[in-house]
Amino acid sequence: MAVEAYHAAIAFLSAHREDYQGAVEGFHWPPLEEFNWALEHFSPLALELGSAPALIWEGGQVSYAELEAWSNQTANYLRAQGVGRGDRLLVMLSNIPELWAVFIAAMKLGAVIIPATTLLTPEDLRDRFERGRAKVAIVEAGETGKFAGLEGFSRISVGEAGGWSNLAQAWTHPPEFMPDGVTHASDPLLLYFTSGTTSKPKLVLHTHASYPVGHLSTLYWTGLQRGDRHWNISSPGWAKHAWSSFFAPLTVGAAVFLFNERFEARRVLELLVSSQITSLCAPPTVWRMLIQQNLNAFPVKLREVVGAGEPLNPEVIERVQEAWGLTIRDGYGQTETTAQIANTPGQVVKPGAMGRPLPGYSIALLDPDGLEAQEGEISISLSPRPTSLMAEYAGDPAKTQAALGRAFYRTGDVARCDQDGYFWYVGRADDVFKSSDYRISPFELESFLIEHPAIAEAAVVPSPHPERLSVPKAYVILVQGYVPSRELALEIFRYSREKLAPYKRIRRLEFADLPKTISGKIRRVELRSHAAELRRGELEFWEEDFQELR
Repeated sequence: MAVEAYHAAIAFLSAHREDYQGAVEGFHWPPLEEFNWALEHFSPLALELGSAPALIWEGGQVSYAELEAWSNQTANYLRAQGVGRGDRLLVMLSNIPELWAVFIAAMKLGAVIIPATTLLTPEDLRDRFERGRAKVAIVEAGETGKFAGLEGFSRISVGEAGGWSNLAQAWTHPPEFMPDGVTHASDPLLLYFTSGTTSKPKLVLHTHASYPVGHLSTLYWTGLQRGDRHWNISSPGWAKHAWSSFFAPLTVGAAVFLFNERFEARRVLELLVSSQITSLCAPPTVWRMLIQQNLNAFPVKLREVVGAGEPLNPEVIERVQEAWGLTIRDGYGQTETTAQIANTPGQVVKPGAMGRPLPGYSIALLDPDGLEAQEGEISISLSPRPTSLMAEYAGDPAKTQAALGRAFYRTGDVARCDQDGYFWYVGRADDVFKSSDYRISPFELESFLIEHPAIAEAAVVPSPHPERLSVPKAYVILVQGYVPSRELALEIFRYSREKLAPYKRIRRLEFADLPKTISGKIRRVELRSHAAELRRGELEFWEEDFQELR
């Protein structure tokens, strides 16, 4: 049976939790034909764990048994609303318990989920309905106004909203659920819109195998264990939320911590302590904000700390290590995949390295000619094709063929590999640039810049230069208490001259906010466009204008 092979794969990775070489050499994706994670894995696990917490938050919790019954009631309610196998549900909920009940219910029904962040605008939603073709929208009552003017779908709200059916009606339905047929592992499950840092978001289709089973690699990276209290600081609507707030913890029997407040670093640190969180996953932006606090003042119970979303700067890793004696283990993946490369539990972590390929992935670095190189584009071998890879770009067969119709799936990210097999991030293929015929890695310079005590966050892009083709220009956000000034710009230029090779030096500097996608990733395409215009604002400084540096 498929579920037995799945459970055997989980047991194998657990047995090799700190044996990276053994895990990589011995792991095989379980063969699947028919599989429904919610029915065949979660339901029996919930029966076994009973009153153990599945969802926790400050002052409350939902047990595994309660979540199982609630998801059954929700599935029965949705079925009564006409939702059936293959129907598409746009789900726009924040980190509230209903989100998990709806996700599990939809899986049991064989419906297709289109996760949507509450940060979406009405125009974003229009695009999602046009391309995603959702039959039903399940939305928090306070967000329903964004759907005015959109037609052709059923409306279900969490909370009272005029003209919307209330999801609370699910409580009147039976807590037992009977599926209407077989779920094939290849059936569609999730439709994700990518974050769109350089172009219009693509529509990524995942199946009942690629994410529920594919996230065994993510589980191996996070190091989660049964009984853990896991907090993933991520907004619903993005693939990373499914990675670390859903499949990894609920597969192994951990509790997911729900946080639904505006981010404030001190508040987060206090909750880590008071809620006795044992595992924390956060993007680099969050880690950079946390280290501005006195971490030593917070006696955390953490065992595992990981980071993903964008590359993690070595300075951040070192600060957390000094304060808590814990090493943040960076991980890498995409919406199109699960975690591909990571620093795994019990292994040597090289600060700044992405780690090594995870079990189930065979990865090469390819140059523009498709040849393997020490530095090149991160590319996943499709021989054999990993279970964890998306099925397609929905509605775009040309993009699907370009991505999956070759020997390798090419990620668009560039890395280099050292003698120990560790990968080091260089940048997006279209972000790396040349200056005086030298290749410049924006990430390397950004990591260098945030080591300066005044700089909280930085983004580096090429700025046109008549002799060097381009020079590095930095856009920086300052640490609280620092103010943009000519004197501070001079200090940063001096810092750059003292520490960097001449071709890498920051030659232009602007104090400015960083444009980001709604998932929090820096939109370097906007910064490159801005830098190309050479329109100098009052908070922009050029190294060549400082007599003191000559």
